[in-house]
Amino acid sequence: MIHIESKFDFQTKLLERAARAALTHQKRSLEADLSIVLTDDKRLQQLNRDYLGIDAPTDVLSFPASESDGSETDPETGSPYLGDLLISIPRARAQAKAAGHALESEAQLLVVHGVLHLLGHDHAKPREKAKMWKAQQEILESLGLGTIQIREE
Repeated sequence: MIHIESKFDFQTKLLERAARAALTHQKRSLEADLSIVLTDDKRLQQLNRDYLGIDAPTDVLSFPASESDGSETDPETGSPYLGDLLISIPRARAQAKAAGHALESEAQLLVVHGVLHLLGHDHAKPREKAKMWKAQQEILESLGLGTIQIREE
């Protein structure tokens, strides 16, 4: 189950759809549990500083529950628990505006990106990045968002 927490008025069905598309693409169970929290720059900056040592806001942070093999289970449901995604809606809004597309498209991109991280993808090295970006692009195309790409800082 995909749990979404938001203090923003947002179409959460789009985020669920994006997460499910990423899970399907990666041949993972749609019964897997994960949480998506829509929040602000202040919270993302605090978490980025506390967990990654980077004292700056960011657009999305992924916190995998365990190894990407899905070995951790939700004690309430017995389903694999993948972890948590946090997305800064103000940052997503600014990035969408800069890229010339809708906030909803940017948020879906960030969900796909974050879910891929929860499943063990990374983009620290060129080979890993190429694999992740390919998967991300294929998922976005399946959502009708093939022209949207992750913003690299």
